[in-house]
Formats: sequence, C-alpha cells, structure tokens
Amino acid sequence: MKLLPVPLLAALLFACPPGAVAAEPVKAAKPAKPAKAAKPAKTPPAPQPPQELVLRHALSGAPLDKLATLVLRFNDEEAKLKSGAGRIVLEDAQGVADKARLPQLALFDQDDAPTLFDTRPRFRPLHQVMEAGRQRFDIKQFYPQMVDAVDDLAGKMQALPMALSLPVLFYNKEAFAKAKLDPNHPPKTWWELQETAGALRDAGFKCPLTSSRFAWVHVENVASQHGEPLVAREGRQERLALNNMVNVKHIALLTSWYKSKYFIYSGPGREGDERFASGECAMLTGESALYARLAREKPDFPLGVAVLPHYDDVYGARPVNVLPDGVALWVLAADKKPELQAIARFVAFLLKPEVQGEWVRATGYLPMTPAGVQALRESGVDPALLDRAERRLSMSQRDSARTRNGNGHDRSRIRAILNEEIEFVWGDKKPAKEALDTAVLRAAPVFAPQEVAKTARR
Repeated sequence: MKLLPVPLLAALLFACPPGAVAAEPVKAAKPAKPAKAAKPAKTPPAPQPPQELVLRHALSGAPLDKLATLVLRFNDEEAKLKSGAGRIVLEDAQGVADKARLPQLALFDQDDAPTLFDTRPRFRPLHQVMEAGRQRFDIKQFYPQMVDAVDDLAGKMQALPMALSLPVLFYNKEAFAKAKLDPNHPPKTWWELQETAGALRDAGFKCPLTSSRFAWVHVENVASQHGEPLVAREGRQERLALNNMVNVKHIALLTSWYKSKYFIYSGPGREGDERFASGECAMLTGESALYARLAREKPDFPLGVAVLPHYDDVYGARPVNVLPDGVALWVLAADKKPELQAIARFVAFLLKPEVQGEWVRATGYLPMTPAGVQALRESGVDPALLDRAERRLSMSQRDSARTRNGNGHDRSRIRAILNEEIEFVWGDKKPAKEALDTAVLRAAPVFAPQEVAKTARR
C-alpha cells in the first residue's frame, strides 16, 4: 500500500473520521490570516581583527629566539579574547627603511636611539600606560636598583627594565697563563689591572684591555663605586658633576695606558665585545649579559669573569656599588585606548615569574623582581650567584652617580657628549680634566627646562 505524505494523511483523517457519513457541504470557513513572517535572526558581528602592535628591536641569537617565543605565547593568549585583542609584531631595526616612523613599542638602549630611529624619540611613561590599561603595576614588586635604572626624577618608572646588565671584567684565562699570571686570581683593583695589562703586553698581546660602553663603565660606575655624584644641585638647578676627582684620576690613568698600548679604545658602544670574543683582546670591561652569549658560542679560550676593579686608595670605596643599565622596553607611538590596554597586558605577561625565569635563563639579563629570582631558584640556577645579584639589586635606589630619563635629564645625550670629549683625550688634544670640564659645560643645556618637542611621525 502506498503511504501518503504525513501532512496530507493528517488532513484526510481530520476531514473524514472512521465511520462518519458524508454530510452536506458546510460553509467554508473564513480563510485564516496569513502568519506574520518570522524576523530573520540577527547576524552576530564579525570578530574584530587584533590590534597590531609593532615592537622594534635590535636583538639577535638566543635573546631574539626567546623573545619571539614569548611573543607567540602572548599572541595565542590574546586570540582567546572576545574583543580588544592585541597582536605583537616583531620588527628588526636593521630592516627598517623609514626609521622616523615610530612603532608602538621598542626594546632598545637609549644610547642607541639615533641608530634605531634617526633621532631620540619621545616616549610614553610606562606607569601611565599601565594605569590607562588598568593593569596592576606596583613599583614595589621590582628590585630598587632596577627601578633606579629607568625612573625619572620623581621616581616614576618610564620603561620596563627587562634586559639590563652589570659591569664586569672578562678575561682570557689562556692569555693569563701565557703571561705567567694566575687565571684564578684576576685583578681586583685598577692598580693590579695595570700590572696585569703590562704582563700581557710583555707576553706579546697587542690588546691587553679594551672596553664596551665606555661612559657607563668608566665614568658612571667608577663614580658610583667611590661615592662620587655625577649630578649636583646648586639651588634649584642641577648640573653635571662628572669632573670629580676620581673620574679625572681614572681617565688620566686610562690615557697613560692608551699611550702605553695597555688599553685599546674600541668605541663608545659594544664594539669591544667582538674583539674580546675573537681572542684579539685579553681583557674586556663590559656588560655581564655577554657571558651568556660567550657560554653558548664557546670561544677558543677558557673564559673568566670578575667584578669590576676599583681604587683601594680612595676612602670609602665600595666595589659592589655598580649600576645596572642597558636595554629596556619603551612605549613610543601608542595613543589609542585599545593599544594601551593591549600593551599593558603584554607588560603584565612579561612580569609573570615563570616568564621572567625563562627570559633570564636564555639571555643572561638581570631579573627584574624577587618573584623572578624565586623562579630561577626553583629551576636550579646557582643559589650563590642569585644571592649576590639580590644583594646588589636590593640596595636602596636614587644613586647619585646616575643621570635620569626625562624631566630635565637626558642620559643618552649626556653620554654622547662625554664620548665626544673622550675622543679628544685619545687624540692627545685635551687632558682628562679639560675634557671632563668641557663635557660639564656642554651638558648644562640638557639640565635646563626644555620646550616640548614635536613628536616624530608614526
């Protein structure tokens, strides 16, 4: 039997129930009003694409690999947000054609700003960004010395100090052995280093000692170790005071070494790193983070690391009083609310203890917070090394031997002036005292009230 379609079958059953006799036709019922058409369902709005945030950098090797890994992880977390997500895009400074176009973020040392941006760009203070992004940002969570490296005159953090180092002395243990020096007893004072450099020179080494980041190591840190201020206040006005007795003495000593070929000047930046890594120079004063790179690359000689030497004939000298400095994360061309919120979340992500631990292990940079150090302890890092780092980083801030960022100081401009004057010393055109006196005079406008400059275009 052929089955009828269900709607037709139901209609027939309703019209002719079983056993019923056909009746007279009845009046047709009034046709029912047509049902109102159902309103089409609202189409959910298309998800907004993530807010792209460009992060310019000059990293390479392991630090770049780790940063890229962390950025991918952060972007994955952001992709889960229903709205307002951000997406960090890394930009290698070497491949940027229009350097005046500012990114939202940049990881750089302010001394290198002219190279990365063709200028010294203005920045948005980090504490303001975190407030605008409604992310918890307690300055007390950081080590005092890490804050001191990136704060302004009011103690407000201007950037995230995620890639800082301490000044140290690197030395080639094999070169020491050839010069009949004890590789296990590096020089502790500048006078001992003079004898060491002389022995290396006599043993045939054409470059006993070189340096990277000269102004930071040999002016700021030498002043800090010996209690000399770099900035002095006269009434309401501040002035540079780097022409103090200890700095003049030290530059004069280095000048005599330069003439005797004990010390080879490589440049104001990190030029000395390669000369030491290649084995050309037997000793280097530079950044502690270089150790992580050299440990990975395994140079052709056994590597030694020691504290920065000091003058034992200066009363009250404290060799441990060295100043963290280096690369920090700065917020540049970010004005929109979604940008600031995403950047604030990125900073909060970088401050997670486990993230800090990964970053420090991969790069050799200093930990920013005690929580980061605890993560390193749990991962098996040498406790003695962490104890020494904590003691120094926990010391009270506001070092008088440090210039500031913003609010009247411009640390990178001061260092640029100093490096220019030091070039006259090496060229035997000025003695140490005259060069430092001239640097103080030239830096006076840096401390004068500045008009707000126009922001570089985005």
